[in-house]
Amino acid sequence: MPSARKPATAPSPAPKPGTRGGAAVAGISLPWQLAGLAALFLALAAALLFSGAAAARQVSDPGAFVRWGLPVAKAIHNGSLATVIGGLIFAVGILPKNIGGSRSREKDADAPEHPAFTCALAVAAAAGAAWTLSAVAVLVLTYADVAGQGLSGDAEFTRSLVYFMTDIETGRAWLAVTIIAAVVTTALFGVRSLTGLAITLVLALIGLVPTALIGHSSSSSDHEGAINSLGLHLVGVSTWVGGIIMLAVLSGLLRGSKAAGTTDITEQTLSRFSGLAGFAFVLVFASGVVNASIRITNWGDLTGSAYGQLILAKAAATLVLGGIGFMHRQWVIPQLGRNTMSARRVLWQLVLVELLVMGATSGLAVVLGRSAPPQPTTYAPDASPSFILSGYELPPELTPTRWLTEWRLDWLWVGIALFGAAAYILGIIKLYKRGDRWSWFRTVNWIIGLAVLTFITSGPPAVYGRVLFSAHMVDHMALTMVAPLFLVLGSPVTLALRALPSRGEGTHGSRGLREWLLLFVHSKFSQLVTHPLFAAANFAGSIILFYYSDAFGFAMRDHVGHELMNVHFALTGYIFVLSMIGTDPLPRRAPYPMRLLLLLATMGFHAFFGVAIMGGTSLLAADYFGNLGRSWGGSAIADQQMGGAVAWGIGEVPTLLVAIGVAIMWSRSDERETKRTDRAADRNNDAELNAYNDMFARLADRDAKIAERTVKQAEPDTKLEGR
Repeated sequence: MPSARKPATAPSPAPKPGTRGGAAVAGISLPWQLAGLAALFLALAAALLFSGAAAARQVSDPGAFVRWGLPVAKAIHNGSLATVIGGLIFAVGILPKNIGGSRSREKDADAPEHPAFTCALAVAAAAGAAWTLSAVAVLVLTYADVAGQGLSGDAEFTRSLVYFMTDIETGRAWLAVTIIAAVVTTALFGVRSLTGLAITLVLALIGLVPTALIGHSSSSSDHEGAINSLGLHLVGVSTWVGGIIMLAVLSGLLRGSKAAGTTDITEQTLSRFSGLAGFAFVLVFASGVVNASIRITNWGDLTGSAYGQLILAKAAATLVLGGIGFMHRQWVIPQLGRNTMSARRVLWQLVLVELLVMGATSGLAVVLGRSAPPQPTTYAPDASPSFILSGYELPPELTPTRWLTEWRLDWLWVGIALFGAAAYILGIIKLYKRGDRWSWFRTVNWIIGLAVLTFITSGPPAVYGRVLFSAHMVDHMALTMVAPLFLVLGSPVTLALRALPSRGEGTHGSRGLREWLLLFVHSKFSQLVTHPLFAAANFAGSIILFYYSDAFGFAMRDHVGHELMNVHFALTGYIFVLSMIGTDPLPRRAPYPMRLLLLLATMGFHAFFGVAIMGGTSLLAADYFGNLGRSWGGSAIADQQMGGAVAWGIGEVPTLLVAIGVAIMWSRSDERETKRTDRAADRNNDAELNAYNDMFARLADRDAKIAERTVKQAEPDTKLEGR
């Protein structure tokens, strides 16, 4: 590796990490890798001094150790978490798993692991240990900071800390992070299958949720928008930063070694990560702008406050990183294919610059989390019941016009819709470039489905669904039965399988997006949830389980519960419609008569549910809908009964349309079968019909012979009777 005076150098044949080879050595040396960590702490210290976030308090000061130790612990926590996520992403979808292996499980079982794969998981495991320990440190220091006292080992401090972890939202969140970190770290030391590592990656990403819930977002004026945008921001940052860290750590191994039997995988690794990094950049920048606009509402606060100036510095650094990524994609990656020394030198120089800038930006992010934004982050003393329960003031009285005009953007679903539209269009463009075609009917349905999904989750149904049960039922039924109808007709899985490249044989156990998609489609889990009987039972039965349990109240009061409700019912409706009229690949499809029977059964079940709500006199989620302080519209129970009528009416129409679709598909299937039979008859001169007629002729001949034998056997008996 290069010395400290040379941040990046060109490769030499089969280099070893840390070895000098003439004028060029592959990769980035350990001292320069640690420079990124140094940039993190230097930027952290500078930003703390600039913003005054670590200054002593006049009242309840916890001491210098807590004031400075907490930001340092959070910085270590964020960096180690990003490294864990980056290492898992590289192991699951970017790096080859084996040396000289194949896609066959039997052959891969005996093939040795690729050094880069082994190193990525080893680094991720070490980072997981740091993540766990830093989460514990943040938990303890956060309590000390909130309580305004220094660290202590006495019994009172311990009792108060336990209360903080079990009864206070912030403490419970950091306790959850610590548990998730410990589980992920344990898995990293023992799991080696790609499927197990993928599950571990999902769990690590879930570890970001508590962090998003306990920031300034939780009590912002648009608290749900702030939480969702911060959550998306954390996903993008962890993916991007973790990927750059892994590139730097693995830089000496990507070149390959003849002694180890590995080839150069630098170009393919960078190409695979480049697309992911581009997506992460867009996600980070867009979500950062949204989150900042919620916390800063005027230009004066942006330029005149320390908080706003830190945001500007972070935004500028993000744009610089985006520019470096653009250089990677437009110049470095194409040059790597020519195996030029200058391209490799520039590659590692740019990665090193990215590492340093990302380290500094991460330090700024920690200080932003410790600084008070210009907008208040606590509830006003005279907050209304609606604001306390739902986080928002009551909207104006619902009128026909306001069914189109009252919006509150849910950035999670807006992001999903934008990503779905962009990915779908890019897939179509890819097909057209290679001369293939894609149905305009499917494209139109997909775009309409995403627009409907956005309207349901961010438009008037979502706004009024938080204060009116009837509007909530419109929201629910449309989310379950209207949006999925259009989305299923878009056939996104079919498009993805046609557009995504296959890694094919010789990829040494590596799986790309197409391989993961096929694996999921044919998995045992997919076979279960897409089974027609299970899909129908889940579609109908989950309504009862949801509305007649505490899950409904949890979904109305809690942001996580609300989003889980949206996810569940959107997926439930999508899977059910897919099993009825979808054309995407499924492990099992029901015969057409069974599909119609299942549709009729669900229609009857929805009618029963709607009638039960209409006739009910007990208010569902009474502690929520009964305490909103709504001064307009009918009573809560009358509105609930109206919601039952909505469930009955809206639920039947889409189901009837699906039934018509099943009937049309059944008819077309019969037509195709008839045409296939006719073509086969033309090819073999009605061989099947002739064989069918011959079979009946043989049966008739056999019956005639049996009858003849019966008659002959009866003749002697007749003669005897005559005597």
